[in-house]
Amino acid sequence: MEFNNRQTAQITSYLLIALALTQVLYTALYIAQANIPRLFLWGLEGLLFTMLAAFAGAALVQAKHYQVGWSAIAFSAALNVVQVSVGLTMFGPFREVAGQLEELGPLAGSVVAFSFMIYYAAKLLLGFAALIFGMAKMSNGRKVLGGATAAIGVIALVSNAILIMFGRDSFLPSPVAGGSGVVATLLLALCLTSTVDED
Repeated sequence: MEFNNRQTAQITSYLLIALALTQVLYTALYIAQANIPRLFLWGLEGLLFTMLAAFAGAALVQAKHYQVGWSAIAFSAALNVVQVSVGLTMFGPFREVAGQLEELGPLAGSVVAFSFMIYYAAKLLLGFAALIFGMAKMSNGRKVLGGATAAIGVIALVSNAILIMFGRDSFLPSPVAGGSGVVATLLLALCLTSTVDED
């Protein structure tokens, strides 16, 4: 099966949209205090991130321009596969053991902190990609979409960098980094739908 560069870019954008929507759904259910089907949603994200790594990686080697942007998307997907895997396979067992042995509570907390570190790194890369493709869109005349994407990309990049450097209990609330990363992902996906034609 052969995919040309236009197809890989479009599939990458569709996967980014799907991933942003799953994160919006998860957040909405959490805020509404509804029963969250964590295993299903995290498993779905794991599948989507795996496919995103493949298609963004293919777009990286096919692209004539913006290779750093494609690389950021591909590596963010790979990081997110690891992050989701930690949540799916390690959160439950460590929480259960920590409930039985109070001394292991810090160890369970360190697993969660590790997962969030990977999460912030992946969101930082998506913010960086949004900045790159947003600026590219601005130079091609789409100043509103490009400007919004680049601006949100900078916010996502900086906020996630702060949490990587100072931890999720720092002066910046974690939802700022996560939320800006989701918005950057959506805007990035919109930019990618026509990037290959302009490339």
